[in-house]
Amino acid sequence: MNDHGAPRIQFATAHDGVSVAYAVVGQGPPMVYMPEWVSHIDYEWAGSTGIFNKRLARSHSVFLYDGRGTGLSDRDVSDFSIDARLRDLEAVVEHAGLDQFVLFSGSQASPVGITYAARNPERVSKLILYSPISATGGGGEPDKSLIRAVLDLIRAEWGVGARTTLGFVHPDADPQETEEELAYLRAASTGEVAASILEENFFRVDVTEELTKISAPTLVLHRKGDHAVPLEFGRRAASLLPNARFVPLDGDHHLPFRGDADALLAAVEDFLGVEHPQQAAAPAPVRLNVPPVTILFTDMEGSTALTRRLGDAQAQELVRKHNTIVRDALGSHGGSEIKHTGDGIMASFPSASAGLDCAIAVQLAFARHNQERPDEQVRVRIGLNAGEPVAEEDDLFGTAVQLAKRVCDQAQPGQIIASNVVRELVAGKGFLFAEQGEAALRGFEDPVRLFEVRWEE
Repeated sequence: MNDHGAPRIQFATAHDGVSVAYAVVGQGPPMVYMPEWVSHIDYEWAGSTGIFNKRLARSHSVFLYDGRGTGLSDRDVSDFSIDARLRDLEAVVEHAGLDQFVLFSGSQASPVGITYAARNPERVSKLILYSPISATGGGGEPDKSLIRAVLDLIRAEWGVGARTTLGFVHPDADPQETEEELAYLRAASTGEVAASILEENFFRVDVTEELTKISAPTLVLHRKGDHAVPLEFGRRAASLLPNARFVPLDGDHHLPFRGDADALLAAVEDFLGVEHPQQAAAPAPVRLNVPPVTILFTDMEGSTALTRRLGDAQAQELVRKHNTIVRDALGSHGGSEIKHTGDGIMASFPSASAGLDCAIAVQLAFARHNQERPDEQVRVRIGLNAGEPVAEEDDLFGTAVQLAKRVCDQAQPGQIIASNVVRELVAGKGFLFAEQGEAALRGFEDPVRLFEVRWEE
């Protein structure tokens, strides 16, 4: 793990020249966790996803990667067939030098995982299939006309299509979870890529014969009320596997890290012979008495418009530039990255002065970048607030965090806006402020006094 709380990202090259991004976390026997649909490994280490991945990493070295066309892997690709996606997995295995490993393959990745396990019995020691798809037809599948309509919507308007998809995979998401997951999907891929993978799996896949050839002990997990991939898919796959254990789980969440993730992880740990963590039976501890911190949010201007103007590959390069500039500034000013927010980063600082110094350094760095590369400008809003948040796992919650995000929303591209409490904490420290007046912020009853932080040299 690096200083930002995320593992070092590496790149492998598939046999057809596609660059595949991957990272490894944890210690122990290797486990390759395949991307379930579209993914972005730079976003995998916070929130519910991070808790899930870190639980697996208690006992294994977990390798995660972005498939072609998604995340940090090459975006300019058009082939999403099983053979093409197999090359991504093979590239990671070869680059990492893995001789034998546990393969965890879920949902949209499962046809590829099934095929790999059947063709490489000497490498796959154990196979875990979650909500697997092995073939179309045979009963139990979703309405094909409905799937086709969703695919058309995803291709036509990815934002609306992604929101529709969440209704199947996370039916009871609250507004904050919905926005986080939508931001993740938008960062992970385009609608064309997302639709192409779904289309391949629901209309062209048939790996039933490959299932019969798998010799590795296999655990098949499926939630009983899964709306995206019905339970019959999992039952049918398990019935064809020579050495399978089928575990139907309660719940209707398609995403493995949502709902009762502890029951799913416990089944995995039983299968792998891993001792359950002591805290697994209880919720993660919530720390209420967190020392006061300063919360900073960044937000890139018009990331969706940026993608449309520059194309996926070039827009993704600018996202990487944003991440690099912000992370370098965090490292220089004692900041801690908390999580990605889709179009930006949330961070915390032990003092308001450190937070403001970092914010100014970020804007100065972007100003230099924009002057040197006027055709690739990145303009960023920054908002800061201070208070006593609530800490759970590696995340921060509560009023102080919510207010910091709302303050950021008030900023214009290139601006730094701070709440009055931040200004008062640094009184006499030499920072220049311009009063912006009181603002009515969504979710807050009383208006909040805001100040622009002057940073231009």
